[in-house]
Amino acid sequence: MEPYYYNKMTKPQQAAYHAIHQGIIAFADEIQIPRLEAEELYNVFFRLRLDHPEIFWTPGYKYKYYQDSPNLIFIPEYLFEKGKIKEHQKAMKSRVEKLARPAMHLSEVEKERYVHDFICENIHYDKLKKPYSHEIIGPLGQSVGVCEGIAKSVKILCDALGIWCIITVCGNNPDKGIKYRHTWNIVKIGGKYYHLDATFDNTLGNGEVRYDYFNLDDKSIFRDHEPLIVPAPSCVDGDHFYYKEKKLSFTKKEEVYKRALQAAKKGKMFTFRWRGGYLTRTVLEELLDLIQKAGEEKGKHARISLNWSQAVIRFDFVESSVQSEVVVEEANEGERE
Repeated sequence: MEPYYYNKMTKPQQAAYHAIHQGIIAFADEIQIPRLEAEELYNVFFRLRLDHPEIFWTPGYKYKYYQDSPNLIFIPEYLFEKGKIKEHQKAMKSRVEKLARPAMHLSEVEKERYVHDFICENIHYDKLKKPYSHEIIGPLGQSVGVCEGIAKSVKILCDALGIWCIITVCGNNPDKGIKYRHTWNIVKIGGKYYHLDATFDNTLGNGEVRYDYFNLDDKSIFRDHEPLIVPAPSCVDGDHFYYKEKKLSFTKKEEVYKRALQAAKKGKMFTFRWRGGYLTRTVLEELLDLIQKAGEEKGKHARISLNWSQAVIRFDFVESSVQSEVVVEEANEGERE
C-alpha cells in the first residue's frame, strides 16, 4: 500500500521524508535533508512514523544547520545500539510473519477481526507507559502496550495481511481529564472506510473480547473520541459495525426483553447495541427495567454493564440471593487522569 501520509505532503516535505526514511533504515548517524521549518520537520517525522510502524527504534531526533545552507542535518535518536536494533528487527519480522500466516486464507473482514482479537486476547494495556509500549516491540514482543503501540501493531499486521490500514491520532482534552493524545486505526473493508479502536475494546474486555469499537463510522467514534489532529478519510458507512452485522443491534424495546429472557434461561452473557434513537437516561432506565424483569421471571438478578457513549449494554443473570447491579464502563482509562 502506498504510504498514506507521504502522499499528502509537498515535494520538499516528501524529499525530506524519503531521505529520513532511507537514513534511519541504514542506521545513519546524520542525514542531510532539505531545509524545513521546525514545525514542518516535526510533522514530516511524525507522519513518517505513522506510515512506517516497522521503524520502532527511532522515537525522536535532533537537527542542526549552517546559516546559509539550503539543507538541514537530521540526527536520529536510536532506542538501542545498532547491533541490538538488528536483533529486534529480525525478531519482529519473524513474529509478524508467524502471526499473519494462519489468517492468510481468510476474507478481508475475517482478517481484520483476527488482528483485533489477537490484540484483545494477548495484549495488556501498560499503565506505566514504558518507552517500548509506544512501539510494536511492546505489544508484539512484550505483550504490553499503550494506544500508540497497539495501533502500530494493528497496522503492521494488517499490512502483512493485505488490508488497507492507517494509524490516526486525536488530541488531548485537559478539560475532560484526557491527558494524552489517543491513537487508533482506520481500515478499508469492502471498499469503505471504518474506524477500528482495538485499544478501547481491549480495555473494556476484562477477559472477554469486545467489539464496541469495531468498524464504526465518524458519527459513532467521535461520541467519545476527540477530533483528529492528522488528516484522514471520512468514515461515512454506519451500517457495518460489528453488532449490526451480528444482528445484536436493536431498535425495539420488546426485542431487548425477548433476548433478555433467552439469556436468563441459558445463563449466558449477552451484549447488544441500542440504536432505537438516542440512549437518553429515560430510555436507558426502561431498557434496564426490562432486562431486570426478564431475570426476575426466571428467578434471577441481572448484572449489567453499560458503555453509554456507544449505547452498548452487556448483561448476565445470577441467582436471586444477589442484588441486581449496573456498572458504567469507561474505555481506555489509561488515557485519562
